[in-house]
Amino acid sequence: MKTSTMRRADRWLGLPACLALTALRALADRLRPRTPGPPKSILLVKLAEQGSTVLAWPALVRAVERVGRRNVYFMVFRDNRFILDAMDVLEPENVLEIDTRSLASAVRGAVRALRRARAAGVDAAIDLEFFARSSAALCYLSGAAARVGFHAGGGGGPWRGDLMTHRLSYNPHLHTSRMFLAMVEALAAPPEQFPAFDLVPPAADGPLPHFTPRPEEIEEVRGIVRRAAGRDAVGPLILLNPNAGDLLPLRRWPPERYVELARRLTAKYPELYIIFTGSPGEAPAAAALAAEAGSDRCLCLAGRTTLRQLLVLYGLAEVLVTNDSGPAHFAALTRTRTVVLFGPETPALYAPISPQACTLWAGLVCSPCVSAQGGRRSSCRNNLCMQRITVDEVFTQVCRLYEARSAGS
Repeated sequence: MKTSTMRRADRWLGLPACLALTALRALADRLRPRTPGPPKSILLVKLAEQGSTVLAWPALVRAVERVGRRNVYFMVFRDNRFILDAMDVLEPENVLEIDTRSLASAVRGAVRALRRARAAGVDAAIDLEFFARSSAALCYLSGAAARVGFHAGGGGGPWRGDLMTHRLSYNPHLHTSRMFLAMVEALAAPPEQFPAFDLVPPAADGPLPHFTPRPEEIEEVRGIVRRAAGRDAVGPLILLNPNAGDLLPLRRWPPERYVELARRLTAKYPELYIIFTGSPGEAPAAAALAAEAGSDRCLCLAGRTTLRQLLVLYGLAEVLVTNDSGPAHFAALTRTRTVVLFGPETPALYAPISPQACTLWAGLVCSPCVSAQGGRRSSCRNNLCMQRITVDEVFTQVCRLYEARSAGS
């Protein structure tokens, strides 16, 4: 199911659902009021955006510290599950999947996930989506007595009912990883105090888990690279991820600049191989860019690896260049260094939590124009913020990171 379809469903189906559930909640609270106690099990709901799931790592760790690994559950779209498995912070059977191949399958998957959550007796639910109606409804329907989520009080975001017991105000000046961590900490506070929250935002700068593939997986991906290159030995790798999919096209750096970057890198470093990556839907465009670079050391692997194999590939590479998208966060689980290009959103909120990441952001007056409170939408149709980032800037950073890695620093 396309992102645009999910957004429309969240709006047109989510609004009446949240309205009906809010009325049901008011009636239920009057007939049988419940006072949340210290949780024994926690459900986190983060349906979409795999990169944000990586940013939720500190929150997941804190939840496990509070109630134990076996008592933490995570509800997620099936396509996004792989990153949870790679981080290995939860019991595999505690990941509650929702299949989004169609609207009907998503509804059926949500019902199954809710049944499992209720059977497990989760008593706390944390909505890690910013202002989605579907996730708010799922948290309420999970049966959890304590429910933490962002509340659209005072015009602070789209209305999505009154379904949370712990109604947090969204802070647009706090990095997303710290905001997620604060949501777990909110469970220790009395519900009636919110939206005021007497908490200094905790740091979320602990080390991310390191993805360690099996030896046979490494050899398998090396074989994919060798076959794409048509030779038995391949030199150091630089990865270029030229697209962000259909979630937010404004985040794309002009594709011709990836071509110019590839040409300059292969000219400066004769040992380097450049690999263009992307999803299966992006494969034709990525292949065209690799061909336009005009070197037999420029390859395209878009759509030719599984997501897990893509993580292995990141671990084999020296540097990844990508716009603000999931790969920037996936790479933080590996040894590769990244150059991340920001424009309509800001690294102050969404930069990878990795010392190996370098962010570039032009900081135009009109940027960032996309916010969680605005539903991640923008009226902009000309991403000057991305166009302002030059090939010279990116080339300089890639060379610096590559040469530092080659020197062993």
